[in-house]
Amino acid sequence: MARDFVTWLNMPVGARWLDVGCGTGALSDAILRNASPSHVLGVDPSLAFIDFAGKHVIEEAVSFSVGNAQQLEADDGSFDAAVSGLVLNFVPDWRRAVSEMKRVAFVGGVVAAYVWDYPDEMWLIRHFWDAAVDLDPTARELHEGRRFAMCRPAELETLFNDVGLVAVESRGIVIPTVFESFDNYWGPFLGGQAPAPSYLRSLNETRRTALREAVRARLPISEDGSIHLTARAWAVRGRA
Repeated sequence: MARDFVTWLNMPVGARWLDVGCGTGALSDAILRNASPSHVLGVDPSLAFIDFAGKHVIEEAVSFSVGNAQQLEADDGSFDAAVSGLVLNFVPDWRRAVSEMKRVAFVGGVVAAYVWDYPDEMWLIRHFWDAAVDLDPTARELHEGRRFAMCRPAELETLFNDVGLVAVESRGIVIPTVFESFDNYWGPFLGGQAPAPSYLRSLNETRRTALREAVRARLPISEDGSIHLTARAWAVRGRA
């Protein structure tokens, strides 16, 4: 996903990049490997993520620091590209975050982001929440397809246009998500701090079991037990 996104941006060699909400450093690593930057700065509000990224993405051309997407600690026009991967929908004020990315990009520089298509074709999450709502209507407010309804191309393009970016365009990126078994699929829901695992932990054992089996019934499980799904993200870019 990150490699496809970076290739699409087609930035010149030696560009300066800002990775907003860098998390574990996956997008920063893709930039290093596919765009020959002069420097990449990854910022994230989580010190744990910054520590992880710094230990796993080790190149002279990259650095990581704690930072807030809604108030970036960088001068105006500091970067050739300000980008964000799979995080924009988690920022409380999307508009402010994109405005900040525009501010720190030089005039003519690229501002771009990609987010999962939660409302429609992020199937590994969509099956979970659709089953949860069937069993528990109160889960509707937690359904990421509902919460992140802005994760669609028209809404993303409108957001980028509204903050003053130009030449705005979007595209879909689809990747396969293949699981060797149901247990392989279900395992990630049993830990972590994301909305789905958190909801699952809130249920008693009987309700957890019922949800697990309801999700299993929805999945296209092959004769060999494997599960073949796809995950789509929407990418959007514009120029400052």
